Parts: sequence; structure tokens; C-alpha cells
Amino acid sequence: MPWRGEDITRHPVRRVEARRGHELAPRGYPASIPAVAQVLAEGLDLGPGVTFLVGENGSGKSTLVEAVATAYGLSPEGGSTHSRHSTRATESPLGDALQLVRGAGASRWGFFLRAETMHGWYSYLEDHPAGRDPDPAFHEMSHGESFLAVLESRFTGPGFFCLDEPEAALSFSSTLGLVAALQRVVARRGQVLCATHSPVLAAMPGARILEVGPWGLRESAWEDLEVVDHWRRYLAEPWAYLRHLEDD
Repeated sequence: MPWRGEDITRHPVRRVEARRGHELAPRGYPASIPAVAQVLAEGLDLGPGVTFLVGENGSGKSTLVEAVATAYGLSPEGGSTHSRHSTRATESPLGDALQLVRGAGASRWGFFLRAETMHGWYSYLEDHPAGRDPDPAFHEMSHGESFLAVLESRFTGPGFFCLDEPEAALSFSSTLGLVAALQRVVARRGQVLCATHSPVLAAMPGARILEVGPWGLRESAWEDLEVVDHWRRYLAEPWAYLRHLEDD
């Protein structure tokens, strides 16, 4: 899927494509997921700024973000380019089946924020303090506050930043704070790939949205997203949805 935006080639990841000779079975996991199959067959061009992958659970959006992060050299459990925090290997083999086309002279710095493993990464930092200014006391913050603090302390400069459902820890107002933080990342020429369920986050001005589902990946406007339509209907008439739960 080509990127038809601004022709800038110095952002960290220009394209994601299948590595020649990879051993993923087409009918096995994860290659059988439509979005993954599409990337393996066609590749995926990434432009500068923010790209959101938006879709239901099981659609493959988090699998793709994790795989691109590991192909970039980031730990599948989250952290920066230099972190090697690991507890238990659960990642799919997709990262080994992908290769990245990098921008000429682009930064190699990056960070992967993965919601369910950040607690372990905070502990890793305490056990491996960096030789620079002390990190914030992430464990002493609320879950949401620590996520926003990570963005301010790690999402710096023109690097490549992956996020997997960062809204999981955030309130409505904190999600707006995340949008503001990502705008600052873009202003510093950072590149972002983010999997999300949040219509609030996906509404970020200037972001590219790829909707993930049984069709694979398709470019979408925010107002055309299925999740936006569902939230609009639910907020207008909650019982139109909730009565089906009573029937069950």
C-alpha cells in the first residue's frame, strides 16, 4: 500500500516488506491474518508523521506494530533502541519475516511503548539506571501518568516510535494529552506507528489512518471508521446496544 503524501525520504522507516526467503506458512499464524497477508504480499509504505492502525481485537494491528518494532531492532516487550528488557517471549515470528527500507541518513533512535509490558520495563530501568539524568519515578505514578511521562522522556528527536494501544491506561482528558504529546513528537520530526481502538486518539489532525479488518488494510478518513460509527450510535442510544446483553 503506497504512501501518497509528502515526498520526504529522511524519516526512519520508508517501507515495510517481506524478507525474501522467510519461512512463514501462508495458512498459519500470523500470515493467515488478512492484514498481515497483505503486508507480506504488497508491502506497506510509511510516510512521516503519525500512522494509526485502527481495528478490532484480533484484526492484526498489534501484531503488525510489534513486528515492525522488532524488525527495527526494538525489544518486543517495549523500551528504547538500547533496552533488552525481557520476561517471557510471546511475540509472533512475523518480525523475523519483515525487512525495513530506511530513510537515507535517518535516525536509528526509537522506542516501543507496549501497554501490557510497561510495568516490567519500569522495573528494568530501576535495575539498569542510565548514566545520565535520573528517570522519572515511573512506579510511583498512576498508570496513565507514567505513560505520558515516558512520551516526554523517551519520544525525543527524529526517531521511530511504536505504540500498542497506549490509550488502555488513559482517561479521556489524558488521551487528549497523548494527542498533544504526539504533536510535539511530530514537530521534532519523529515518526510514529500506533495501534489503537480510540476514536479520540485517531482524530489527531494530520495523521494517516489505516483501518484493519477482514479486508486487510484500507486507508480511511476518521469519520468513516467503524469504531467511530459504533461510538456515535452507542452514545446516542446506549440501550440499543445494551439490550442485546440482557437478551443473552
